[in-house]
Amino acid sequence: MDITVRPSGVIYTADWGAGARRCAVGRGGMGEKRREGDGVTPAGRWPLRRVLYRADRLEAPISPLQVQRIEPDDAWCDIPGDDNYNSLVRLPHATLDERLWRDDHVYDVLAVVGFNDAPVVQGKGSAIFVHLARDDFAPTAGCVALALDDLLAALAQFCPRDRLIVAP
Repeated sequence: MDITVRPSGVIYTADWGAGARRCAVGRGGMGEKRREGDGVTPAGRWPLRRVLYRADRLEAPISPLQVQRIEPDDAWCDIPGDDNYNSLVRLPHATLDERLWRDDHVYDVLAVVGFNDAPVVQGKGSAIFVHLARDDFAPTAGCVALALDDLLAALAQFCPRDRLIVAP
């Protein structure tokens, strides 16, 4: 059961066999991701590696993927040239922008997308997740974002061999 993301008129949808659901993608649209910070959701077929969640806000999501709690000092390294680029780190760690413990709710639950991680190419892009959408489905920095109920339903059905397919 892959999750396929594609344009649908003026909005984007994700479908994992439950019918198309509204989603948000990067402010740069979907396509070839060229560099860190370009706002592009990378086109292609990507594995989902694991699920992270805020235990102070949600119960552990049901998923066959590895599920791990986000801690207040968790962040994702988005600094090209850092040995930990595109991986989970603990704060304090240099000058990171991608803190996972956020005041808003977009990272209350997320799936880590296996983009630029095998091998990591410095500066190619980091912190690509499937996370929660804002109420207005505003564009992301390059991630795919779904409503809470939709993300939880998808994660419960997703298997480790399945993929996130971003199809512009």
